[in-house]
Amino acid sequence: MKKITAIIALVFAIIMIVSVPVGASSPYQTYTYSVDKTPLYSPDAYTPEGTGTVTSADMGLETPLKDPTDLVVGKDGCIYIADSGNNRIVCLDRHYKVKFILDTFVNKWGNPDRLSGPQGVFVTADTIYVCDTGNQRIVKFNLDGSFKQIIEAPSSELFEEGQTYKPTAIAVDQYGRLFVIAGVNQGLMFLTSEGEFIKFIGARTVSIDVWSAFWRRFQSKEQREEASASYVPTELNNVTITDDGFIYVTVSPTTDDKSSMLAAIEGKSKSGDYAPVKLLNASGEEIMRRNGFWPPSGEIDVVSDKEKEESEGRTGVAGGISNIIDCAVGPAKTWSIIDDERSKVFTYDFDGNLLFAFGDKGAQSGTQSGNLAKIKAIAYQGSNIILLDFQNANITVLRRTAYGDLLIDAIEAQNNRQFDQSLMYWTEILKKNSNFDTAYIGIGQALYRQGEYEDSLAYYMAAYDSSNYSVSYQQIRKEWMATYIIVIPIVVVAFVVLWGFFMKYAKKVNTAAAHRAGKKTFKEELLFAFHLIFHPFDGFWDLKHEKRGSIRASLVFIALTIIAFFYQSVGRGYLFNPMGEYSTIFGQAVSILLPFFMFVVANWCLTTLFDGEGSFKDIFIATSYSLVPIPIIMIIVTMLTNFVTVNEMDILNLVLTISYLWFGMLIFFGTMVTHDYPMGKNILTILGTLLVMICIMFIGVLFTTLLSKLVSFVTNIITEIQYRM
Repeated sequence: MKKITAIIALVFAIIMIVSVPVGASSPYQTYTYSVDKTPLYSPDAYTPEGTGTVTSADMGLETPLKDPTDLVVGKDGCIYIADSGNNRIVCLDRHYKVKFILDTFVNKWGNPDRLSGPQGVFVTADTIYVCDTGNQRIVKFNLDGSFKQIIEAPSSELFEEGQTYKPTAIAVDQYGRLFVIAGVNQGLMFLTSEGEFIKFIGARTVSIDVWSAFWRRFQSKEQREEASASYVPTELNNVTITDDGFIYVTVSPTTDDKSSMLAAIEGKSKSGDYAPVKLLNASGEEIMRRNGFWPPSGEIDVVSDKEKEESEGRTGVAGGISNIIDCAVGPAKTWSIIDDERSKVFTYDFDGNLLFAFGDKGAQSGTQSGNLAKIKAIAYQGSNIILLDFQNANITVLRRTAYGDLLIDAIEAQNNRQFDQSLMYWTEILKKNSNFDTAYIGIGQALYRQGEYEDSLAYYMAAYDSSNYSVSYQQIRKEWMATYIIVIPIVVVAFVVLWGFFMKYAKKVNTAAAHRAGKKTFKEELLFAFHLIFHPFDGFWDLKHEKRGSIRASLVFIALTIIAFFYQSVGRGYLFNPMGEYSTIFGQAVSILLPFFMFVVANWCLTTLFDGEGSFKDIFIATSYSLVPIPIIMIIVTMLTNFVTVNEMDILNLVLTISYLWFGMLIFFGTMVTHDYPMGKNILTILGTLLVMICIMFIGVLFTTLLSKLVSFVTNIITEIQYRM
């Protein structure tokens, strides 16, 4: 009986563990993105508080919310909603019950006054700022709701003629200075505490296509002025501010902006020129850190609406780039943006790393707890996130989970340089979410600060973080150089001396071969390449007329080139190949031999028609000898890639580029000397050869396609016959 009772208890315990109540399931999937744009699912950082939704009835409003446009949270936890459709500001206490309503007031002249379509609100320690959009002004109230001051529309010579001032969003810094979005495309309006205009800041970069920029050179002054009307900066749509006075601004992309913004995402741009969210200082300078895998732009997996619907098997799913409409500053210098196309929240740390993204907008949007039909605004209430739903005219309250608490603790410890604690938190996070690259980076940074450089490399490699990897490796290299300071100059000097002896020996052999008649030895044919690459005119002449080269030597140089490319594929240092990609020697052989023989065949076909003096053999040998600089330089560069930092990568890339340019120069002069062409005719021949290569590729692709269709046709016929038999 004891055994039976124990077994029954164990079964019930297992059932209780694996069973999840329906109400506890999350209405969305939380995720981040990897370096290769793969969504990495993670535990939920935020889940709905209770039912999640707080309706007008729950708030105690007699008149329900109508077209709410903005939401902020005060220092005391009270919530302020810009209820634009009802011409009022609704103030809720920290428990989401009505505290008071701002709609009518008595102005400074003692006359009754009222708000008209307010679209923005901001709260400081002692003042409520309301964007009274319909009345084209800003109204200030005390925290108890009593009237304080009206700030009328500012004036300035910088304003465009006929420009309308309609404030829709506002932020106020610690000095009382105002940053206002007011329906103008010149940027964010910077005002004094009394409403006097100072300047515009944060204007978006104008995107002009190449053809338009070229055509403007030939337009008259009147035509350029008329065209300039369509090249105006995109209007900002929202603004928020940190406690230390840094300003986040967001912008919705126009049709013209979308291609530039998509290019910035795909190119992992560090610039804020076409970013949907920017961080400005009070002077208007863009200072946002974009050190994550992808720039903070919302959704990264950008496809068309139709592709997104097909991939997820449901209708109403948004594709395309995100439409960012609001930003909120969270704890530990984190910040969140919202995408109203998808009703999603994206949260980043101060370095621009995506911490988590969640939310949903589809066929079921707005019907599940935590989902919003049309997200409009976001604000933090302590550790909670408050989201405003424009379509359903309510708010959603999300509480931070234990995983979210752990994440914020780790970031806070890291910001405070408490690396022992941050290491503990990040390690604990990895136990819950082994896909979280930011945790690997956090552990790596903590180990780096503790001087554990070797250990930090493994964590940076796990997150494909080449920048921090380079910093740690630089410290390791510095220690190694300090230990073996004598070895480095000895190796360098030895290499230079050996290379000098080799070149001197090659020169001696080549000189002896030049004065000796008859067939050259294999060694002489190989070493002649080191004369040719430095003396192309004499070298290619002797190669053809003095028979200094051969097919067998050419095959050696081709084989060395294939080996060099294969070694580059498998032997590059981590910084040059963080993803660990490589190719087989067969793949490298095909990628080299195919264009090589296409060039030889195309050049031979063309020059045969245009009085070229070189035979197929001459062209083959000249082309293969031209390859020599590539394997020599590539092998050396590939070895050095294992010993450089990020700042030195460009030097090696430049050296490798020189080898390709050197090869191109040798091909050019080799063709000219082999066929005895003048400069002009040789240029036309090279261009014609490239054109013929394109034609050969086209014919090859066409033939392959037709052959595959023929094989498929025959296969289908055979299959049909088998079925009928």
